[in-house]
Amino acid sequence: MVSTRAVPNLVFRRLRGQRSAGEFAAAVRRAAREIGEQVACDARYIGRVESGEIRCPNYAYERVFLHMFPGADLADLGFSARESVRGRGARTTPLPPPTTPPTLDSEIHEECDVLRRVFMTSGTTTVAAASLGLGGRSAAVGPLAVPAQRRVGEAEVSAVEKAVREIRLLDDRHGADGLYRRASQPLRAAYALLDSGTTTRRSTTDRLYAGAGELAISVGWLAHDSGRFDDARSHYAEALATARLAGDAALEAHAFCNASFLARDTGRAREAVRAAEAGQRAARPLGSPRLLALLALREAGARAWLGDRTGCEQAIGRAQTAFDQGPSDADPEWMTFFREAELELLEAQCWSALGDWPRAARHARRATRLQDPHFTRNLALYRAQLAGDLARAGTADEAAAAGHQVLDLLDRVQSSRIRGMLASAVRVLRPRGGPEVTALLARYEELPPGT
Repeated sequence: MVSTRAVPNLVFRRLRGQRSAGEFAAAVRRAAREIGEQVACDARYIGRVESGEIRCPNYAYERVFLHMFPGADLADLGFSARESVRGRGARTTPLPPPTTPPTLDSEIHEECDVLRRVFMTSGTTTVAAASLGLGGRSAAVGPLAVPAQRRVGEAEVSAVEKAVREIRLLDDRHGADGLYRRASQPLRAAYALLDSGTTTRRSTTDRLYAGAGELAISVGWLAHDSGRFDDARSHYAEALATARLAGDAALEAHAFCNASFLARDTGRAREAVRAAEAGQRAARPLGSPRLLALLALREAGARAWLGDRTGCEQAIGRAQTAFDQGPSDADPEWMTFFREAELELLEAQCWSALGDWPRAARHARRATRLQDPHFTRNLALYRAQLAGDLARAGTADEAAAAGHQVLDLLDRVQSSRIRGMLASAVRVLRPRGGPEVTALLARYEELPPGT
């Protein structure tokens, strides 16, 4: 029972500032993820703290609050000493998480709050060096060093940009599963540079924001492709918040592009449409028809999942028209993967979602024929798409052959997404029988977990 003598925590209320209780709770959750904690903070919990009902937080919340306000202790945050409240009915267990899932907009607000808090409250001047340290089957990657200084220059910004390129290269070759955790290290370092560094040139500042945002998207994609959807959503929202703080339309378009893809993959098709449309609005002034084509295809895929065949076909038509304008100097560096093969693959996914399996298979087959062999991950991805489309179209033997080609690549590619696509094709093929299917099933059953 709450004591009638509860004293409001006015210090904590002042720390919240102009943010609503919900916005501050979102900042708390985000800060918790930064240090590997899990707290179910919501507006009600913040209200209980500010009312004095929670006189001292539990240990998990204590670690999060002290991370949010470096140099402070519990007394500085308006809390009572732990020993003074033990055994007196103080309730410090966090409430269950809210049942309503956060929307993309709420995640954006969450990330913006955290970025504001980083710039306003951090006084640290030292940041430990971080490195990708991928090792193993992945190529060695040099360290991303973050200096113990406030001045950030060409070397530090170039290191962030290099980390982005190397993560993308390793993903193309090996897939996401083995990279995600290690790739989070340079991401933390990049945002630490934003926190502790100052630059002498506006161009350097702009590059640092863009590099940190692109790194957040790259790490988000690794989370996305390896099935860590909540992490991916957070990273994409972080990139979008960074883009908006910096006024970077290109970064904003990229963040919305990936957010749309993730929303579609996680069953939020209407959100995927909205994100793709927002990405197109951000991209129009940039002068890159290929970027507009990709965003139109993101919209088409989302409309296909809604069963909106007319809207899907219209978006595909816009994508093809824009793509046919050819490459441009304004095309973003990250779009090197978006060639004719990817165009065919994304259209195949649209027809799959609409249940037109033969048409989907035709486009997936073209994608496999056009794909650059240097993109090992995409070789596996396109063949997995083809196997599923052929299986559902009733072409079991050809589907099994495509499945074998996927298995041939899984010793080099680690992607939960591709494994999931192959597993789906296998489920469709399992009742079909026949020597080709039987051989594929036997080989699939021998696949080691996590390959």
